[in-house]
Amino acid sequence: MTHPPVRRFKDFRWDDTSLLAYRQEAGVPFKDVTRQILFEAPDLLGELRYFEVAAQGFSSLERHDHRHAVVILRGHGRCLVGDSVYDVGPLDLVDIPPMTWHQFKASQGEPLGFLCLVNVERDKAQLPSETDLAEMRGNPVIDGFLG
Repeated sequence: MTHPPVRRFKDFRWDDTSLLAYRQEAGVPFKDVTRQILFEAPDLLGELRYFEVAAQGFSSLERHDHRHAVVILRGHGRCLVGDSVYDVGPLDLVDIPPMTWHQFKASQGEPLGFLCLVNVERDKAQLPSETDLAEMRGNPVIDGFLG
């Protein structure tokens, strides 16, 4: 899709940008997440996306071969990266290494919105098996985050 050189931002939506479903695979657990693809540049090998997680919503718990960077634009929440859980808020940068379990959760009172920079061509996200979940839940910090 070709966009004009400047797209305006209002109410956490960019004009001339479609609001897309977050995940479309059956059986992927997440709650109240949308996405917008803001910038696609195959020549740069990158894609910039904006995700919005509604209050008390969460992204899927996943990992993949590609590294990506997330910049929080709005709201507060928590994120799991590997074996640690972090409080996050506006302008925090989260660096997610390859093959690292990660998940974002919005706080109770506000949405969590973030930019995500990834490879244009990337592998499909892997979801945790029951064994993976049992291993993660052995860490009390992760168990408390997963709820």
